[in-house]
Amino acid sequence: MPNQELTAIYSRYYMDLHIHIGKDMEGKYVKITASDQLTVDNIMEEASQRKGLGIVGVIDCLSPTVLAELQLGLRRGDFTELSGGGLSYRGKTTLILGAELEIVDEKSRGPIHVLCYLPTLADMREFSDWCGKAIKNLSLSTQRIYVPAQTLQKRVKEAGGWFIPAHIFTPFKSVYGKGVGTLMEEVFDLSLIDAVELGLSSDTSMAGLLPELAAFPFITSSDAHSILKIGREHQIIEAAAPTFLEIDKALKAKSHRKIVANCGLYPQLGKYYQSVCGLCHKPLKNEKCPYHPDRPIIKGVYDRISQLAETQREQLNSWKVKQKRPPYRPHVPLEFIPGIGPKTIDKLINHFHSEMAVIHDVPLEKLATDLNDKQLHNIASIRQQTLKITPGGGGIYGKIIF
Repeated sequence: MPNQELTAIYSRYYMDLHIHIGKDMEGKYVKITASDQLTVDNIMEEASQRKGLGIVGVIDCLSPTVLAELQLGLRRGDFTELSGGGLSYRGKTTLILGAELEIVDEKSRGPIHVLCYLPTLADMREFSDWCGKAIKNLSLSTQRIYVPAQTLQKRVKEAGGWFIPAHIFTPFKSVYGKGVGTLMEEVFDLSLIDAVELGLSSDTSMAGLLPELAAFPFITSSDAHSILKIGREHQIIEAAAPTFLEIDKALKAKSHRKIVANCGLYPQLGKYYQSVCGLCHKPLKNEKCPYHPDRPIIKGVYDRISQLAETQREQLNSWKVKQKRPPYRPHVPLEFIPGIGPKTIDKLINHFHSEMAVIHDVPLEKLATDLNDKQLHNIASIRQQTLKITPGGGGIYGKIIF
């Protein structure tokens, strides 16, 4: 009898594991800084109908009203629970239940955002009840939880979940931003971390300079606060089905499942790539701003990683088992491309079925039927990685120069 594991048919899925909810079904805010258009229904429709995502992580499922909305979706038949974990939205896109939390541990130097994902609605409901004893406002997203970091890690792992530090280099509220001096192990139990999220201002080659990260999978996610931002960073995985258990195998590269590619912005387009003056945003290295010497520097991800890499190499005697990394595919979402407006985007998606198809798959000669020469040239430059970018910093996105 042939080995079923070896003869299984694997499919490729586009996956974005970090999407916020703006408002719940009662019209109350969940993520205050997110668009009120980011409802559960709108997220799932955008992901399945326009973006072409097979898997999305909704990371505000800790909220009791969000849990109630998902339960209502099950009763209505909009969602079905998958045996391998996750909720299938009308048989098209899987919703993975997640929660973003803010940790201020006695060992940390500042607040750290983390992502916790659980397999089932029942698991998330129990986790929500547990967190509710240590959170002041459980209805809102990304709330501070008053438990030690490693206690939270253990609770997530006991429930069969994933624990993933979020946007790990962002200057504010991330583990390497201000959360630790040099090493994650100052705060976290590294054996209880499943992956790390790179964030918009770094890529695999940059994060790969840190010895402490050698053994961890990287995820690239949008951290979407609006509908258009869904999928701006994502990854392609290969698995037998779009379920929690299959994604887990892909993250760990088990049983022929794998991450095929991390797809993200060119890091220079991120809001925190370069160091800048906190007032006038003049690009800086290690010097003070000549115009505002008394103002603090907002350290960019590039400089922070360079500093961390040097210090970690001095502190860690040897590299841990180093992962064989999938390729990082830099790309630009359609909304970022100069000369391509909402009407053109709608036309492309209607013609080629999804933004993922337009970004990754459709040959340029076919795109020519819907684009003028300049628009086509811009997309070709992005695919060929010949575009020029004015780097972002201090909370301002970088800009593409054609």
